[in-house]
Amino acid sequence: MKVSGDGRNREIYNRPDVASHYADLDYLTPCEQFLFDLYIKPKTSVLDLGVGGGRTTPYLAQRASRYVGLDYAVEMIRLCRHKYPELEFVEAEASDLSAFAAGSFEAIVFAFNGMDYVIPDGKRQRCLEECFRMLKPGGVLVFSSHNPHYIFAPPAWNRQRVRDLAGKFAGPDSVGRFALTLLTFVAWTFASLRAGWKSIARGIARIPRRAFWRGEGYLFDAAHGGLITHCWIPRLAIAELEKRGFQFEKAVGNDYPQVRGEYGTDWYYYVFSKPNSVGSGEICA
Repeated sequence: MKVSGDGRNREIYNRPDVASHYADLDYLTPCEQFLFDLYIKPKTSVLDLGVGGGRTTPYLAQRASRYVGLDYAVEMIRLCRHKYPELEFVEAEASDLSAFAAGSFEAIVFAFNGMDYVIPDGKRQRCLEECFRMLKPGGVLVFSSHNPHYIFAPPAWNRQRVRDLAGKFAGPDSVGRFALTLLTFVAWTFASLRAGWKSIARGIARIPRRAFWRGEGYLFDAAHGGLITHCWIPRLAIAELEKRGFQFEKAVGNDYPQVRGEYGTDWYYYVFSKPNSVGSGEICA
């Protein structure tokens, strides 16, 4: 599939305001924490592809015997080198990793759906081939990618804020419990209405698209002014990587530890190994 947008995406990620946004992020998601703890062992050589502003750097670098962060956006790399001058950062395309020898790394991470912005298709395929080449036997590739079947947004509200608000009106007696129950019901109702409208809007935007029906393709993401974004369902993602020699280990929804199913999961984290590694082959979503 011929897709334009690579240059547009790169321009967006090179904008100082966008790069600064990513440089300010300093967390791991529960899904990332779970998979990194499970598959990236201490004293592992790690390549952090699409490192962005270095969100994953502190965790991965402290576990690594060798850590390299890589991004094609010069502004992202500049900020990473400023934040972590003692670490190695490389400006390069994820589809051209010729600067590294075969078998250079035991773990390759491509977090925050960075794989979805390696476009067009040919570049993403070369990226996967390069990752396979650079992994040692038994090494792992961990990456996330958007799911085109995501339609149903879950209701979300701040439960702690509701409890704090109820506490202002009454103490821990029966009146307080009634206030908490009432406020929780109101918050849940409004959250459900918001989620319903979001789901309807997303369905209207996605269901007519070829990517939804094929299970793979490109969508427009309004973030940062508009990004061209690749997406695929788990079955097709797994088939593509297995075709390139990887062994499937695990797929976990970004809503971990909750499990919302294929139509309620925004994106998946995937783990693949380079044989001879033994994996569980589980999909959790």
